[in-house]
Amino acid sequence: MKKALTLVFLFCTSSGWCQSIILSPQAEISVITCGPGADELYSAFGHSAIRIQDPANNINYAYNYGVFDFDQPNFYLNYTKGLLLFKLGVYAYPDFVKSYVYYNRWVTEQVLDLSPQQKQKIFDFLEWNALPENETYRYDYFYNNCANKVRDVFVEQLGDSIQFDGSYVTTHYSLRDLTDIYLVDQPWGDLGIDICLGLPIDKKATPYEYMYLPDYVLSGFDHATISRNGQAVPIVKQKISVFVNKPREVTPAPVHPWTIFGGFLFLTILLSLYDAWRKRVSLWFDVILFVIVGAVGVLLLLLWTATDHAAAANNFNLVWALPTNLFILGVLSSRTREMVRKYFLGVAILELILLVTWSFVPQHMNIFLIPFVAALLIRAIVIYRWLPPTTPVSQTGA
Repeated sequence: MKKALTLVFLFCTSSGWCQSIILSPQAEISVITCGPGADELYSAFGHSAIRIQDPANNINYAYNYGVFDFDQPNFYLNYTKGLLLFKLGVYAYPDFVKSYVYYNRWVTEQVLDLSPQQKQKIFDFLEWNALPENETYRYDYFYNNCANKVRDVFVEQLGDSIQFDGSYVTTHYSLRDLTDIYLVDQPWGDLGIDICLGLPIDKKATPYEYMYLPDYVLSGFDHATISRNGQAVPIVKQKISVFVNKPREVTPAPVHPWTIFGGFLFLTILLSLYDAWRKRVSLWFDVILFVIVGAVGVLLLLLWTATDHAAAANNFNLVWALPTNLFILGVLSSRTREMVRKYFLGVAILELILLVTWSFVPQHMNIFLIPFVAALLIRAIVIYRWLPPTTPVSQTGA
C-alpha cells in the first residue's frame, strides 16, 4: 500500500524520467512527532515523520523513515556488522496516526510556513526518495536515524533558508545521558546499550545532535526560522495536538538488574567463603563464569574492530570483560598453574582499579554492573589464593 500511495501520482515518459504532480495552493507540509512507547525498547524514544496534505490532489500521506524489512538479504548479519538498511515508507496519514493512538502514544503536528516553491521541492524530493531504487539508507543509532532524517530533508532541500536556534537547550548531556533518560523504565535495555556502546557516545552532544531524538526534533522546529522576504520568521505556523495520550502506570521490569546482580554477588561471596574454609577452588563455577565473561569480551571487541558500529569503539567494558577469560582456564594444567594464578592476580588488580575509579572512567559505566564486577574480583582472588602451583588440578574442583 505504501508504494501504491506514492507512485500513483507519478507518470513517466518512455525515457524513464518521472515528474511528480504539482501541489495546489492549499497544500500543507508538517512535521509529525509521536510520543515514546512503554512496551518495546525500539519504541522508547518516540518517532518522527513528515506529513503532506493536499485536498485538491487527494493527498494525505505520512513519510516514515523508520521502516526496516526482516526479509532483506542478510538482515541479521548486516545488523551485527552495522550495515542495517532502513527505508522510507509512505502511508495514508490516518492509518499512520491510528497505530499510535492504538498504543496510547501522543501525536503532535507542526504545520510549516513554507512557500509554494519550497513545498513543491520537499514533495518532489520525498516522492523521489520513496522510489524503490532510492528508498533505503544506511541506519545509524545517533546520526542517521528516523528522527534526524526528517530534519535533514528540510536542511538539504531548503539550505540556508532554514536555521535552527539551539540556544533553548541549556543542558550539557552526552548522547548516552540522553539515551538513559528515555530508558529509566527499561533498565535491561539501558544496561545492554551501556555494555555494547563505548566512549564515542559519552561526548557532549550539541543542540543539533540532540535531534536524534524525536522530542528534540519537535523542539528544534519550534525554535527554527525560515527566510521570508529577507526576514527570518518562525518556520512553524501552527502546532496541533493530534492525540493526547491517557495517563498510564509504568510496569516495572519483572526482575531488576540490581536483584540479579546483587543476588549473584551474595551467592559468590557464600561460595568463596566456602572455598576459603576448605582451601579449594570451585573450579566448575569459575569456568562457567569466566567463559561467559570472556565471550562477552570477544563480542565487544568484535563490535569495536570488525563492524561499522562507530559507537561501539573504545569500550571500557573490556576492562572487566576480558576476552582472554574465554581461554585461560581451558589451558589449565600442572605446567601452567602458576601462570594462571598470576593471570588472575592481574584480573583482580584490574577489577579493583575499575571499582575504585568507577565514577572517574571517561566512559560512563552502568552502576548495575558494580555487584557483578565485585563478584569477578572476589573469584579472581580465590583462584589466585587457593590454586597453588603445588596442588594437583584434580584436587581443585568440587
